[in-house]
Order: sequence, then structure tokens, then C-alpha cells
Amino acid sequence: MAISFGQAQMQRGHPLTLYLSDKGVLVADKKNAAQFAEQHQALADIAAKGGMVFVCPVCSQKFGVAASDLPPGAKFGNPDTTGAALFQDGGKTLSW
Repeated sequence: MAISFGQAQMQRGHPLTLYLSDKGVLVADKKNAAQFAEQHQALADIAAKGGMVFVCPVCSQKFGVAASDLPPGAKFGNPDTTGAALFQDGGKTLSW
């Protein structure tokens, strides 16, 4: 739901930053692209259109997801890059 809602808002002109954590990192894993085909494609589309897709590196390590397993444009977050994206003036945070 969060990915499709975010994508719909991005199509309406709102900036979008996604941060996938816990088991959400499995959605971004190329090894699970068949199981999560729609979501995996949406992540790649969001990144290609200027949205930011961050994946929790600690969660990824726990579930065996490497940087090379992420779709194009998705990357591991860190306090600097993720914080800069999420805490912009006027930014809104939604969580699912």
C-alpha cells in the first residue's frame, strides 16, 4: 500500500522518498522480483522518475540483501542521506 500510495502522490507532483525497513527490504531484493513483481517495478519506476528509494542496510544484512540485489536507483540509506531527504522543510512522513 505504501509504495502504490506514494507513487500515486508522486504522479500528482509531490516529492517522494521511500525508506524500506524490516521485512520491507525483501520487496526490493532482486531475488524476490517474481514474488513482488508489481512492487519491484514500482520501486524502479519511482527511482527513474526522481523519487528516492532508500533501503535499511541493517535490515538488509539481517535478511541477506546486498546492494547489488537492489533495483536500479534504490540504495542503502544512512543517517546523512536519509535524514536529508526525510526532514526537508515542509516534508510529510507517512508510515505503513
